Amino acid sequence: MTMMTIDQVNDLLDDMADSFPEELFDGLNGGINLLEEARPDPEFPQGEMYILGEYCDDCLGQYINLYYGSFAALAEREDWDEQTWEDELYTTLSHELTHHMEGRGGLHALDDRDAAELEEYRREYGGET
Repeated sequence: MTMMTIDQVNDLLDDMADSFPEELFDGLNGGINLLEEARPDPEFPQGEMYILGEYCDDCLGQYINLYYGSFAALAEREDWDEQTWEDELYTTLSHELTHHMEGRGGLHALDDRDAAELEEYRREYGGET
């Protein structure tokens, strides 16, 4: 297992962000924030599901929060190597940037897909739908 530090993840995210076209960041006035905390999903048994990132559009502006603690918890549980860290970070950043672009365009296809996936996970874990 490879446990990346928050500083290593932050550097990796900076490099990843630089690999995306600049236009994707238009209107993302709050940027991309890597927060130390873990965000367990309260709708699932403790430690089973984590929120890795969120696209936020509120009174503070438009920004993406990624949760280092959530990535670290999954990395420990699932025995991630460095490539898995990179893949999960890239996938999550891409996902949140897609929410940003859809939000700017007044679309919600990804929101709908996320809701359907969460409903399926709830059924899988025996939760309420």
